[in-house]
Amino acid sequence: MTAHRIALVPGDGIGQEVVPAAVRVIDHLAAQAGLDLTYEHFDLGADRYLRDGTTMPADVMARWNSGEFGAVMMGALGDPRVPSNIHARDILLGARFELDLFINLRPVRLLDPRYTPLKDKGPDDIDMVVFRENTEGLYTGIGGQFKKDTPDEVAIEAELNTRKGVERIIRAAFEYADRHGRPSVCMSDKSNAMRHGHDLWQRVFKAVAAEYPAIEALHLYVDVLCMELVRKPERFDVIVTNNLFGDIVTDLGAQLQGGIGLAASGNLHPGKVGLFEPVHGSAPDIAGKDLANPLAAILSAGMMLTYLGHPELEQRIQKAVQDVLASGAVTRELGGSLGTAAATDAVIEVLG
Repeated sequence: MTAHRIALVPGDGIGQEVVPAAVRVIDHLAAQAGLDLTYEHFDLGADRYLRDGTTMPADVMARWNSGEFGAVMMGALGDPRVPSNIHARDILLGARFELDLFINLRPVRLLDPRYTPLKDKGPDDIDMVVFRENTEGLYTGIGGQFKKDTPDEVAIEAELNTRKGVERIIRAAFEYADRHGRPSVCMSDKSNAMRHGHDLWQRVFKAVAAEYPAIEALHLYVDVLCMELVRKPERFDVIVTNNLFGDIVTDLGAQLQGGIGLAASGNLHPGKVGLFEPVHGSAPDIAGKDLANPLAAILSAGMMLTYLGHPELEQRIQKAVQDVLASGAVTRELGGSLGTAAATDAVIEVLG
């Protein structure tokens, strides 16, 4: 029997409902497939921070980085009782940076044409994967403020791009395209305006693309990419871009596929622990009311199963989610009438 240890961080708000829902689904599959999944719950989030001031303990990070766990399943983070969101930043961004999870992998896959806002577009048109650089760019916190709260205040935010960081995310995108039979990779930057850092992206992209002559290498400025994603999403297979642009482009992609309630993600470094999370927020206004959509968390758990070496189980989850979408057995924001628990039951019933 194949065994995997998984760290669970339900987090805040609806994360405490959708992460257990995802665990129910993968436990159902594990029983059928002969997998031994064991979990350890980590008390991290707003409640812990408000109780004792803890955000991300160093010993927890060390355990996650030690190889003890195959994956981390994390819920949403964010709570109005912590206006600074310091706990969310330290836990999620801290894990991304400290564990060097340089790939933010975001599938953009339409499972049912009724749920996209685009006219006359179907599942064959919206089926791409975005590789967002996850450890550099404008999210490193490099910069400062001078003469704060005065009329002469200056605020500087610096973008960090390293040759190593740019090359490894671009190479990961090409390797994915090569392994999965994706015919093209589109790199997006703003090198016409950001001439130093994004010139590095241009040069590295051309060098890596030359190693994959069978894959079409495309380039679009990020504003054009956003327009083209709306106009003609079917032209994209794999997209690779920096941290900030990837954050924006993947949220646009989430809407194209039916909303953030269907958007899954993984934070990866091949050979290391992977961190998987639905990309929606903690939604404190509906937390604890059995209203949250569990499908993004369930799809994220499917990605986790693939990362752990069981892609056939992720395929079963995707098919089950597609079936419940087609049947209308979904939560209210998708036009259904089910609560979180019942929507999870619907997925498990389809899995059989």
